[in-house]
Amino acid sequence: MRTFNTLLLAIWVGVIILASHAMGQQAYSWLPIAAAAEAEPVGHLFSFLVTLGTIVFLGVMGVLVYSILFYRVGNNDKSDAPAIRGNWKLEITWTVIPILLVTWIASYSYTIYQRMNTLGSLPLAHLHVLEAPAYAETDNSKMQSGEHIEVIAKQWSWSFRYPNRNVTSTELHLPVNQPVHLMLQSEDVLHGFYVPNFRIKQDIIPNQTIEFKFTPNRIGQYQLHDSQFSGTYFALMEASVYVDSPEQYSEWLAQAATRSPAPAANPATSEHTQPSAIPLRSHWHTVPPAQPPVVNK
Repeated sequence: MRTFNTLLLAIWVGVIILASHAMGQQAYSWLPIAAAAEAEPVGHLFSFLVTLGTIVFLGVMGVLVYSILFYRVGNNDKSDAPAIRGNWKLEITWTVIPILLVTWIASYSYTIYQRMNTLGSLPLAHLHVLEAPAYAETDNSKMQSGEHIEVIAKQWSWSFRYPNRNVTSTELHLPVNQPVHLMLQSEDVLHGFYVPNFRIKQDIIPNQTIEFKFTPNRIGQYQLHDSQFSGTYFALMEASVYVDSPEQYSEWLAQAATRSPAPAANPATSEHTQPSAIPLRSHWHTVPPAQPPVVNK
């Protein structure tokens, strides 16, 4: 019986290892197509967490199924199970294993954090008012590399200003394989800059300018979402993100600079002004959308 149990345990451990590895590899396909250099380490961390979660799940389920199959109580057995209170071996086991798992997760997460820091994607907040120059406290050496773009978030629209060309748009265009420095600002409440394909997210805090850096590396069109609940119409606060070749990026900027500034269309404003189809109103106060941004159409 002991040999059988040992063999069964060895087989189950092998199944856990193989199944967990397969789930970890499969986890990469659950995420949107990666489109930034920072997406790779985040994808590795997600795969690691899925692998570890599968190990824990299958391990617990294995013990549960084994107990049901081999330690079922008899139909006429009304006695109590043996008392295990004060079993120091069991106490150590279920204390040490979670500590080791949490330490492993923390260590690997910190390694990813350090790699993200090396890539330059960790944000830096500048504590000055919105009217101040976006780069007032940025080191001059950092200004020499990468594209700098101001991102303005407000209820409920995005606008993007390219200071070097004096262009403002409701579309975010980025050059591929070049570091991008976004200067994130909010004109009212807390917002969140989140493009799933980039795997990075940054909260935008009112009365602060936050420098957010990353490197897009895949040409294509993606979607920017507000990751924070910023009010009634926050679900409509989206914007198209285009990662262009350097030639396409320069061409778009040149064309946008020739267009006359005009207020942008705002889905939140359209929905807010639309008459209600329900005759009964709650009379709850609804915050009207901010004025649409003026952009180069």
